[in-house]
Amino acid sequence: MRESDANRIRQLQLLATISDEAFAQITRGALVQTFPAGANLIYEADSVDFLYILIDGMVELQGHWHDKESTLAVLRPISTFILAAVVLDAPALMAARTLSRSQIVMLPAETFRAAMREDPGFSVAVAQELSGCYRGLVRTIKNHKLRSGTERLANYLLTQQVRQGGGDTVELLYEKRILASLLDLTPESLSRAFAQLDKYGVAVTGSRVVIGNAAGLRKLARPNALIDNHQPPRGDVQGKAAKELWPLPGDRGCGMEVE
Repeated sequence: MRESDANRIRQLQLLATISDEAFAQITRGALVQTFPAGANLIYEADSVDFLYILIDGMVELQGHWHDKESTLAVLRPISTFILAAVVLDAPALMAARTLSRSQIVMLPAETFRAAMREDPGFSVAVAQELSGCYRGLVRTIKNHKLRSGTERLANYLLTQQVRQGGGDTVELLYEKRILASLLDLTPESLSRAFAQLDKYGVAVTGSRVVIGNAAGLRKLARPNALIDNHQPPRGDVQGKAAKELWPLPGDRGCGMEVE
């Protein structure tokens, strides 16, 4: 693995405090691969030989049952996935595929577990990461069970507004059918939810969404720190809206939050 790639993944909170010896151990034998859009990385029930770290591109995590499939999360850099399966040496519960050309670091699972056994500080970091994953999953469940589809969409748009710099225009980063599945909606329900947001100044043209009345949208969405985990862009985010959307300390979500 190139030094530049090693430095990038070392920025992850999961790996920030690992000893140099343990880091060298888990990156020995690591693979760095570039995949085209639409590449299947993992299938459900696969044995897990690597921890995956997305360093460029976009990855969708999916669940399947008979002829149905659902988007569970959409990941952007830098993100790990299937950490719990690696720790437990268990089959994957989710499938993963690329939504765009993606570069992924693959750390051997066995050496990862060995480093956990030998480096107590690293084990604590893994426990903290998995705790963040659990809390992110709880947030997602609460979002889906306690809010209407329109409220879920409103909060999604507010999340993206913060993450994309706080302006009035939000770019949808993937197809609307994926967004619908991510929000636990049908494509038809998503269209109706967008129509209901028209009164709040939300106008959609292709992948471009203009938010004409952010204050009204926040009043409808009622963002809540115990459900939402909006990540601000780099640097300080100012204003009342940013404070309402600020995440609680320690929450990361491991891709299980609503992106």
